[in-house]
Amino acid sequence: MAVVDDVRALGIELERSYHAYVRGRLKFRVGQIVYAAFSVDESVMGFAFPKEERAALVAGDSRKFQMPAASELRFNWVHADLASLEPAEAREFVVDAWRMVVPNKLSRAYDLAHPDGPG
Repeated sequence: MAVVDDVRALGIELERSYHAYVRGRLKFRVGQIVYAAFSVDESVMGFAFPKEERAALVAGDSRKFQMPAASELRFNWVHADLASLEPAEAREFVVDAWRMVVPNKLSRAYDLAHPDGPG
């Protein structure tokens, strides 16, 4: 069972990433782009995910993953029930979301520094 603290330090240590609280919700950003966000009660994690792959992700395990609200469907975004994720799985989704918003050279540098992934 993952909790926000499992990914908080990771979101801060990723290059160019910072966190902000907006209306009580923790959000991780690179510049002005939000790549991961948590509900006010910290039970749901929204994160950047390719639009063309999210229907398959949700269909694969609808207990863990949900489509975003209709107003967010235009974005590369999906939601996950945080309690249904393992901590390592949650960290992996955060790193993959971060990869979507940073230059490839930063992603490659992360891979070199963390050959076993975010753990």
